[in-house]
Amino acid sequence: MKSLGSIRRDFAPWNDPKAKPYIQFENVTKRFGDFTAVDNLSLTIYEREFFALLGASGCGKSTLLRMLAGFEQPTSGRILLDGENLAGIPPYKRPVNMMFQSYALFPHMTVEKNIAFGLKQEGMPRADVERRVAEMLKLVKLEKFAKRKPHQLSGGQRQRVALARSVAKRPKVLLLDEPLGALDKKLREETQFELMDLQQELGLTFVVVTHDQEEAMTMADRIAIMDKGEVMQVATPAEVYEAPASRFVANFVGNVNMFEGKVAERTEKTARITGATGAQILVENAGEARAGADVAFAIRPEKIRISSAKPDNNVNALEGEVYDIAYLGDMTVYHVRLTDGQVVRAQSMNAARISDDPLTWNDRAWVSFRPDAGVVLTR
Repeated sequence: MKSLGSIRRDFAPWNDPKAKPYIQFENVTKRFGDFTAVDNLSLTIYEREFFALLGASGCGKSTLLRMLAGFEQPTSGRILLDGENLAGIPPYKRPVNMMFQSYALFPHMTVEKNIAFGLKQEGMPRADVERRVAEMLKLVKLEKFAKRKPHQLSGGQRQRVALARSVAKRPKVLLLDEPLGALDKKLREETQFELMDLQQELGLTFVVVTHDQEEAMTMADRIAIMDKGEVMQVATPAEVYEAPASRFVANFVGNVNMFEGKVAERTEKTARITGATGAQILVENAGEARAGADVAFAIRPEKIRISSAKPDNNVNALEGEVYDIAYLGDMTVYHVRLTDGQVVRAQSMNAARISDDPLTWNDRAWVSFRPDAGVVLTR
């Protein structure tokens, strides 16, 4: 079975018409005075899904999370959890728990007491509290740190304590607001996989808010791209990256080259796009674009080949000049200014230590790509 991206997920209830959504936002709007943070938004999330809300600051993603947690109330619309309308239910009575970026640990308490705090507040018997805390410590691999206080822990360890405290009460849904923002890059990458493994082991529904694209792409089953209080696209990471629904999504997620033009010719399988300066591009993923339509052709840098010699196959081959190079170790990024003035970004993996065809600044170069390498966008 063919699939966008390098993997095909077996967990995909959103593709099953019989599957019942676990969390539903129905025409939800949230206003703060004259400002509309969330605008008539509808969204469904399924049980045991790792769902990410991704967007720039101020797009409404944290407001959406806070409404689900009960810290904010919708101006209009409904939020349902497992079929139950959450309107009027206070945060402490909702079967959800929220983990904040700051972690909010009690500095005077040990790790085990931090984890036990919520359980004791609920009146759980002491023996059950001790057993549950031991389970949580083992789950997050902090058994040896049970007697330490937060200031004696690293950032990653404090993050795991906060996570253990959040799941100790066995919520139906765990909400994570920028959970890895305080960690350094390497630790953040390691913790992403830990969170994924933990979510699978617990079988909980995770909803994470982040502005970090790589974080969302790594962890989530599906991603909702948000802008100005609206959802622009909901899809799997591979679909968002390989088949963006609009220019906005294509530009927001990863790096992209955008060629604006008009569909000059359309067949059942292909389309020929003529750029503003006459450049001809043959594409296979033209979707619903019709002949004569103004469109954009979006292609990712890693799908563009760069060479000093003109490719044997003349299809989708454009000539230009190298004007910027960034060597990143595992890859080299080239900025090539085409003869029509447009700048194209191409990435080349450094599979060998020595290059047979080294390109440098001001060299003439050809960029080329396959007809199925990009996608046509109509909006």
